[in-house]
Amino acid sequence: MFISVIADYGIGDPAFVEVTQQLLMSLPQAQIQTLSVPPFSTLATGFWIAQLGLNPGPDDRLIYHNCAPRQDDPEARRDNEGEGLTYALLPNGVKVVGVNAGYTLSFIKHHAKVLQTVNVSRGGSQFRSRDVFPPAAAAVMQNDFSLLGDHLNPDYIPEVPSDRIAWVDGYGNIKTTIPAHSIHLEPQSKIVIRIGDVVSDAVYSDGSFKVPEGTLAFAPGSSGWTSADASSVRWMELFLRGGNAWERFGKPRVNQTVTQTGLAPRQG
Repeated sequence: MFISVIADYGIGDPAFVEVTQQLLMSLPQAQIQTLSVPPFSTLATGFWIAQLGLNPGPDDRLIYHNCAPRQDDPEARRDNEGEGLTYALLPNGVKVVGVNAGYTLSFIKHHAKVLQTVNVSRGGSQFRSRDVFPPAAAAVMQNDFSLLGDHLNPDYIPEVPSDRIAWVDGYGNIKTTIPAHSIHLEPQSKIVIRIGDVVSDAVYSDGSFKVPEGTLAFAPGSSGWTSADASSVRWMELFLRGGNAWERFGKPRVNQTVTQTGLAPRQG
């Protein structure tokens, strides 16, 4: 049994240990890995739910996620109430349990075989992912679906925005939500990329390393998955060979807009 915990607690935050302890109380044989996303970044959360969940991995997998900005209601909160808990079942059998907030379910909503609410309290603690949600996640992992509630309509879950930063990896490569299939350019086409106030020339490449040292490449990246209909999903990436694309653009935040200009359609 393998559990990926995706949350915005912060790198090295003891909150991950506290949540892990609660999960292991009900699932003592589980192996647990943790992944920290930026604060309140439902986009990064949703991106990694799909990247981990829709790609090959161990059998008997659970993705347990918590990124709950509590932005579904601007009014004062009663009893720390926040967005509700949900369950999704992916085509490969991976189970996903976590809060439905922002874009957390956007990347998987068209892939999931099941999308349902989970009937647990939406309040009761400031730290619901430790104090309220783990028993429900453990029940689902053990095929106890008695807590499942209404089916979710994917139409009410926002679509993935097609022009944002989804992630910045340890090398400074900027992973975007721009679908690779939406770009129709000849390799080595020159383009202009803007992120925030920073503008840079770039070269479209069909492979990141097919550019000279020091060149900013705009290319299909390493992230993506295969859809249920066997079609490939890949995301465009900004890669500065021999450098750091993130630093080139002034260290932008996840969710910032990426603007492309000078893109001419392929002729013929």
